[in-house]
Amino acid sequence: MAAQGSLSRSRAVALDAGDPLAWTRDRFAWDAGEVVYLDGNSLGRPPRAALEAVAAAGLQWQERLVRGWDDWIERPRGVGDLLAETVLGAGEGQVLVCDSVTVNLFKLAAAAIHGRPGAIVCSADEFPTDRYVLAGLGRELRELRAASSETPTADEVARACAGGDVAVVCLSHVAYRSGGRADAPAITAAARAAGAIVLWDLSHSAGSVPVSLDAWGAELAVGCTYKYLCGGPGAPAFLYVRRDLQDRLRSPIQGWFGQRDQFAMGPAYEPAAGIERFAAGTPPILALAAIEPAIRLIAEAGMDAIAARRARLTDYAIELFDGWLEPIGMELATPRAADRRGAHVALRHPEAWRLCRALIERSRVVPDFRTPDIVRVGLAPLTTRFSDVWDGLAALRELLATGAYREVDAAPRRVT
Repeated sequence: MAAQGSLSRSRAVALDAGDPLAWTRDRFAWDAGEVVYLDGNSLGRPPRAALEAVAAAGLQWQERLVRGWDDWIERPRGVGDLLAETVLGAGEGQVLVCDSVTVNLFKLAAAAIHGRPGAIVCSADEFPTDRYVLAGLGRELRELRAASSETPTADEVARACAGGDVAVVCLSHVAYRSGGRADAPAITAAARAAGAIVLWDLSHSAGSVPVSLDAWGAELAVGCTYKYLCGGPGAPAFLYVRRDLQDRLRSPIQGWFGQRDQFAMGPAYEPAAGIERFAAGTPPILALAAIEPAIRLIAEAGMDAIAARRARLTDYAIELFDGWLEPIGMELATPRAADRRGAHVALRHPEAWRLCRALIERSRVVPDFRTPDIVRVGLAPLTTRFSDVWDGLAALRELLATGAYREVDAAPRRVT
């Protein structure tokens, strides 16, 4: 149990004052009637430079019209190289920013199983779009149930692949519900030793925790850019294909942006060399313009410093949980060790849905809910203050202690 003085708001303010990354907040756009935003793990705030970049791209569209494609056509690869170097720990020519996570996952998983017999392994608690896509590929889908409430271990993955009849293992680096972080290097090595290809989903880790795809020996990866990479709602995703696999795999979507001689308009499809063969349709140029500023901000701040701030913020949230929330009935669903979690903290309670609605409607605090009983508190390292964590969890404590959350309409909504 934390000492009472350590739970005061003045301590949170002091932590903010001494924070070496406090300056990054000023690079983002804010509303006058600001809420306490604890959902950056779902949608990141807009960098000021991103809004300016979108406006500039609109002017290019206005002034250059179709002539803009002379420059725009290389944007998916160019932004991909920047993302690879800054965030993903990958060399150039291995990352492409395009399509959505769902489409990219389908492309890479289908390419990986082509010509390879065997089942697909994923976590039983994998993000729904991943499970749906994998289940639709026509192979046996084995859902791995981790012994702990965190993430599958390398030993569990090795046992799932022990029969030598697994083609692909697909896992999230950071679990969307619990926030548990997988041991990516060890799992990659275990699956590869059993003859399986590993496909990582980095949606909840890119931009918040260290990722080193090349050093891990990773083969394939996908991820989104609208969470910690602050690319905006519906921003295009990214895909990674290790260099030595690129010309051995073939995308199942034979789009014209993946064609070797794109403007020859030939009758037959011939895939381009390298990472470009995993492109499909026309890239969204205005959306791509919004992604690059946040990546450059991450480069300026440094991923090591961002990851350290993520650890401090989540440590602090768990400290407040221990002092305030556990004694009145909440449970921690996130690993306590900083190197075993991402940038969100999952709090379990039977009335999690009502608690989330009450925070939003009565306390001007925005977390999110995940079925069946999780309040997720997302602590985006570039924008969340320690005082935001204090304010949000203090409001949650008040709602729980008074029972005021019971007065909120519990009717389900489409968006949670």
